Amino acid sequence: MHPLVPLAAAHRATTRRRSSCRRRSTLRDRRPPPPHPTPGPGARRWHHGRSARPPVRERTPAVVSRDTSGTPGAVDETVGSVGEFALIARITEGRTYPDSVVLGPGDDAAVLAAADGRVVVTTDMLVEGRHFRRDWSSALDIGRKAIAQNGADVAAMGARCTGFVVALSCPSDVPMSWIDRLNAGLWEEAVRAGAAVVGGDTTGGDRLVLSVTALGDLAGRRPVRRDGARPGDVLAVSGPTGASAAGLAVLTAGVESHAALESHAGVESHAGVESHADVVAAHRVPQPDYDAGPIASRAGATAMCDVSDGLVADATHLAVASGVVLAVESDRLPVSAAVRSAAADLGVDVLDWVLGGGEDHVLLATFPADAALPAGWTVVGSARADGGGDGGGAGDGGTVTVDGHEWTGPRGWTSF
Repeated sequence: MHPLVPLAAAHRATTRRRSSCRRRSTLRDRRPPPPHPTPGPGARRWHHGRSARPPVRERTPAVVSRDTSGTPGAVDETVGSVGEFALIARITEGRTYPDSVVLGPGDDAAVLAAADGRVVVTTDMLVEGRHFRRDWSSALDIGRKAIAQNGADVAAMGARCTGFVVALSCPSDVPMSWIDRLNAGLWEEAVRAGAAVVGGDTTGGDRLVLSVTALGDLAGRRPVRRDGARPGDVLAVSGPTGASAAGLAVLTAGVESHAALESHAGVESHAGVESHADVVAAHRVPQPDYDAGPIASRAGATAMCDVSDGLVADATHLAVASGVVLAVESDRLPVSAAVRSAAADLGVDVLDWVLGGGEDHVLLATFPADAALPAGWTVVGSARADGGGDGGGAGDGGTVTVDGHEWTGPRGWTSF
């Protein structure tokens, strides 16, 4: 999705001098750090010189937290009352970094090791009201999702994650307890991906926006591009699709049937949400298999991408780049029991979610027909040569067919 660039593994962690997190390492900070993973061999920590937060600004009142996971009615510090530099210190202090991080937060930029000599780079943005809702997802969920969707892109290139850079814009009245949980989610998923949050930026804004840049290492392997599929290859997925779309549909149905609901707790009490908890969880926090990409690369994958927009939409990206027809066979698609159950209850054709839903972040790849597929992968179709069609259906290079016909269901996510 994003090109590889032969750059030095140093990513600028800030865009402005006054928010650059540049305080030098110091031994003055003797406070016990917040909980973090047990350091492994060679793990590093960086501490910041300010050992105490600045006084609360009197003219910026605290507000009641909008995150319902807290105590109802509790008064909380806000981003505005704490201030920028204390916010930065609070989200970076006491963290443990893997060996891939040569220099973490505290200077103008982080420094990452690039033993391969190449760096995989990708960026995604999440905008409140467009990509997530705070009344549907917890701060922890949103943080994990922001990292997961970027980490899946790195895996789709056949690489492993080495670091994440996070830029945050938010209103000044966002509670610090919410930011703490968001930060915990960012770190939880970064560690699950085998990496760390190595820097970023903060600024005020009218709505909450997260922009995450992920960096990865190919470990000497070739990048698995979208344009490598060849006629005769098999088309396979690394896991079931449709769960995120099903979860979104369940949440939407819950709100539509309880129009007056204004809190996350209220949505949770809806019977549909409770009875379809698995798909709701899949929508809130996707679970990419970060090992699947490198393993597929070693198994000979010829083309690969992650399923973020929908299986048909992303298969079309592969088909267009490779100049082939990708023929999907619907009866071979892996579909979970939880997705089938939600589809039955909501009266939806399950294939609409499986083929047209997005944000599952499993991988879609082509392999030589004689390749031994890695464990967990399922063949769902094949690549065929351009049959000289007229642009309207089967036989046209750069197209996707489902059971021999053009797919007429949902086409997947588009940004505009």
